[in-house]
Amino acid sequence: MSYISIKDLSYQYPIGKKQALKTINLEIEKGKLYTIIGENGSGKTTFCHILRGFIPYFHKGELKGTVSIDGKDLFDYEIEELAIKVGYVFQNPFTQISGIKDTVFEEIAYGLENLGVEREEITARVNEVMDLLGIQYLREKHPIHLSGGQKQRVVFASIIVMEPDILVIDEPTSQLDPHGTEEIFKIINIMKQKGKTIILVEHKMELIAEFSDFVMVLQDGNLVMQGKTEEILTDERLLSYVGALPQYALLGLEMIKHNLSIKKIPITERQSEEIINNWLRQKNLVS
Repeated sequence: MSYISIKDLSYQYPIGKKQALKTINLEIEKGKLYTIIGENGSGKTTFCHILRGFIPYFHKGELKGTVSIDGKDLFDYEIEELAIKVGYVFQNPFTQISGIKDTVFEEIAYGLENLGVEREEITARVNEVMDLLGIQYLREKHPIHLSGGQKQRVVFASIIVMEPDILVIDEPTSQLDPHGTEEIFKIINIMKQKGKTIILVEHKMELIAEFSDFVMVLQDGNLVMQGKTEEILTDERLLSYVGALPQYALLGLEMIKHNLSIKKIPITERQSEEIINNWLRQKNLVS
């Protein structure tokens, strides 16, 4: 049974001349990681805004179709209720740091304070999340003085501490270096292992291949491809939509074009090593 069900969803911004999303139909399973890919202007952030309730509660415009979460129509949720149900991580961590707290601990606790959670529970939950994400060493630092990667981890902590069932994450690594990107995907994987339903906007193909369960491709507001990660990331049509495939998938496709028999096209480094080693053994080139 679908956890999030989207039927005939279309949306046009108040001053937009065309629809940002066009007749989207999608079923999202609970506890899975769905990645949305597409070029700039394809509708990725608009889609995220709808799931979070920014549309229509903040952005108005013309919205058609239905969205239900956990069997309840999205628009039957109170905005406060939806804020607890769905955690949202912005692309730029600088815009999500409150700017009014003097320490990382206080910043992470801020949302719980607004909900009126008891002080002892706040302390316990914040400490638990900081331990989980490995950021206790930032505890007394001022949030404004952190690096971009550190800010992004604090933002994640401030969302996770609210214990949402769903995480909507909009290009969290776009402004991070490789180390910062690795740290963020460690957090995303932790949340996946904890059974959270995750909708992730991302463009780094190798990371999508490693962690994602399903991939959705948007182009000009249309959902042009959707399916299991291995199906989408080995489909050459993706090159015409986003101009990229995982490097390991490209290797597999080249092997097939050169009549080298392989059982499947790899999308990760591990799969690539297995397939190449199997092929070499078939040819008696390795023992």
